[in-house]
Amino acid sequence: MRVDVLLGLQWGDEGKGKIVDVLTPHYDMVVRFQGGPNAGHTLEFDGQRIVLHTIPSGIFRENTINVIGNGVIIDPFIMLNREIKQISAITEVKPKLYISEKAHLILPTHRLLDAANETLLGINKIGSTLKGIGPTYTDKIGRIGLRVGDLLLSNFQEKYDYLKNIHLRQIESLKFDYSTVLIDGMPFAEYEQVWHEASQTLKSYHICATEYLINNALTEGKKILAEGAQGTLLDVEFGSYPYVTSSNTITAGVCSGLGVAPNKIGTVYGLFKAYCTRVGEGPFPTELFDDIGNRLRTQGNEFGSTTGRPRRCGWLDLPLLKYACMLNGVTELIMMKADVLDCLETLNVCTQYTCAGKTTTEIPYNLSNGVLPQYEQLKGWNKPIDVNNMPSELMNYISFIEAYLGLKIKLVSVGRDRKQNIIL
Repeated sequence: MRVDVLLGLQWGDEGKGKIVDVLTPHYDMVVRFQGGPNAGHTLEFDGQRIVLHTIPSGIFRENTINVIGNGVIIDPFIMLNREIKQISAITEVKPKLYISEKAHLILPTHRLLDAANETLLGINKIGSTLKGIGPTYTDKIGRIGLRVGDLLLSNFQEKYDYLKNIHLRQIESLKFDYSTVLIDGMPFAEYEQVWHEASQTLKSYHICATEYLINNALTEGKKILAEGAQGTLLDVEFGSYPYVTSSNTITAGVCSGLGVAPNKIGTVYGLFKAYCTRVGEGPFPTELFDDIGNRLRTQGNEFGSTTGRPRRCGWLDLPLLKYACMLNGVTELIMMKADVLDCLETLNVCTQYTCAGKTTTEIPYNLSNGVLPQYEQLKGWNKPIDVNNMPSELMNYISFIEAYLGLKIKLVSVGRDRKQNIIL
């Protein structure tokens, strides 16, 4: 058996949580391979709306094992008090959740460092979620980070204090006053206390070498789905650097983030919205600053699941989408939020750029430097989508995208609930 992969092809927020939830009945195991509580995967079913940050989106399916891989970074307080507490009102979590002993921990001081770095950057800020993601991955690469497995060691507190003091010296050198900074609404000392309490509780969960768990499951013929966080265009290597996340969000990240070999990758599901959105700073060639952009934001409820920030909205960018398909080896496409376009009579689609006086379909090194999108206009359907009688304009829109990308769209999402989908 192979690991199938589901990931976003834009700047995140594509709707991965919903589709993982839809696909999970076909899998024995759902695994997260990168990212942390900066992710916000929204699921809606039976009149309930749940936002997951670290927990895999298969957690609500009773017979599915959920795994947090070594490539994920974990804030024990957020995971237990902001996620598991909410999930536990609906389903039992502990028997279905396994956590890699090699996953790194987000310390309270990582979040202080995140705030300090963002403040120091001023107008050049990255647009961080302030969850401590960047500093934690920095310590991981710098080989001084703490991992979940360290919680089980007798000298954990000593290791924690050592790293905490390194962080405080760094913050002091930045001349950043954190005395008034609130973390999740709490002063630092209070947050640190509840963080330690959560980390002690975390020790009671299944903590193991998940690379063995996953590979043994493959040997036994189990079906596994890897769930990505953020999106391809936020990948630290191939995204719109420096306005990216700190991990590998593409298919290649599955191998290092789970401990599976490249020849174990199977189907790659690539998700994209029928238009584009972005949270935070960074280039966005097709961004709309007019009434249509506002209508997309309102109609699509485009506000960050993690931060609550309004998302920037724009037309679909096919050169970027084709680039993402190439990087990930996408085999099946899934289009999300087609229903958000119900209110538009005409649709613009970017098919190429003009850059430095030349026309190109390749992604320039500097996407924010004089890159002008060139559009083709298509007729919109301008009415609610009837799943039993799809508008011809929607079918034309789908066919146009498929022809450009050379791939088929297998599923179209037309609503927030897990049942609101059209299978093509």
